[in-house]
Amino acid sequence: MSAAARTIFEEEHEIFRSSVRRFVETEIVPHHAQWEKDGQISREAWLKAGETGLLCCSIPVEYGGMGADKRMSVIVFEELARVNATGPGFGLHSEIVAPYILAYGSEEQKRHYLPAMARGEKIGAIAMTEPGTGSDLQGVRTRAVLDGNHYVLNGSKTFITNGQMADLVVVVTKTDTDPEAGHKGISLIIVDGDTDGFRRGRNLEKLGLKAQDTSELFFDDARVPATNLLGEEGKGFVYLMQELAWERLQVAIMAVASAEAALEWTLDYTRQRKAFGRAIAEFQNSRFTLAEIKTEVTVARIFVDRCIQLMLEDALDAETGAMAKYWASDLQGSVIDRCLQLHGGYGFMWEYPIARAHADARVQRIYAGTNEIMKEIISRNL
Repeated sequence: MSAAARTIFEEEHEIFRSSVRRFVETEIVPHHAQWEKDGQISREAWLKAGETGLLCCSIPVEYGGMGADKRMSVIVFEELARVNATGPGFGLHSEIVAPYILAYGSEEQKRHYLPAMARGEKIGAIAMTEPGTGSDLQGVRTRAVLDGNHYVLNGSKTFITNGQMADLVVVVTKTDTDPEAGHKGISLIIVDGDTDGFRRGRNLEKLGLKAQDTSELFFDDARVPATNLLGEEGKGFVYLMQELAWERLQVAIMAVASAEAALEWTLDYTRQRKAFGRAIAEFQNSRFTLAEIKTEVTVARIFVDRCIQLMLEDALDAETGAMAKYWASDLQGSVIDRCLQLHGGYGFMWEYPIARAHADARVQRIYAGTNEIMKEIISRNL
């Protein structure tokens, strides 16, 4: 058994992987270039993903999910990353938004939202970042004031994944009017897409992730039923902190799968492409570079798989999640950059997957908390 042989998956997971791979190859890959031009994927793709069982895999059967552990979702992340399909926001929908509702929602909220999310009929988003607030969630300025049996919500959010298409948005907002309340004044409120006073700004034009609808959101006296409060008032920051290690591990999982894919593309290219009468792969510089990449990706795979195992055992702490996110996403950028170099001029052409992967990978070091913030988290326990 090689050092990189994976032991975290069982036969049922590999059967599921085959199903996901077929779906991705037939329903995602042929359309992705058009979605990049459109700035979002199609509703039909969401519905087909739900019908195939790719959404909300870890949500209990009684709420429309598969009732599986998170390894099924890991497979979905990896298979999308394998073909650099960065448009579908399935991961955030299924393994960030849905788990918040499952963990903290009322029975009514769970039954109203989760089955429709599992079917792809309702698309979920979470609104944390604001124009003046990035990683500092305690500094959010969006406010929700209780008025009778409604919250009146005012503020704005930006860089929101699934923002244009979302049918429900979990909004991070202040509900305490005391400016000194800090994180104790933060709550989570579900805002439905058709709420009066809620509007979407432009679909943001980005360096990469061209097929992902990433948006500005605005709340102008948006009246939201008080029953849409998620969990308890003032507990939002605590809820967010409890889920962030898993969110950051998701970035690491996609980073390693992307780096593995880049290596495979580059091996194929360098074996076929010739220079001075020889395949590029035969030059010592190419062989040594590819050997370095293979080694680094193998080390990353083993570490991230260990983190997945810790997550399954409910033992993944914030520090380890931060390590995985920072190190794997840094490595992803380094690997893809070197792989692009081995493609020469063709690596700079958008039609080649390595070019799109290079643009898409850059944000991995920024979202889910910048890598500088990850180092801050790690350093606290030194």
